[in-house]
Amino acid sequence: MNTELATAVLSGAKPHFHPNTGQQMEDETLLHPAAAAGLDVPRYCQLCGRRMVVRVRPDGWNAACSRHGELDSAWLYDDATGETPYIPLT
Repeated sequence: MNTELATAVLSGAKPHFHPNTGQQMEDETLLHPAAAAGLDVPRYCQLCGRRMVVRVRPDGWNAACSRHGELDSAWLYDDATGETPYIPLT
């Protein structure tokens, strides 16, 4: 399983492309606070700008880029410990 996207998001790396618009990020471009907190579902891969397949669940969301792998909202925040981040090994 490719975890390149999850690794980039969880490391806090600045996106190359806006996760909600797919536009290339400029130095002065800011993420909406909800997107930065992982509460807004990303529709575009922040590494390549491709449209992602998104599934919204009652407990969160899952987004998948065909090139860079999956990202799950559960990986961004662990409710049990309040700590971030972790990537499942499956």
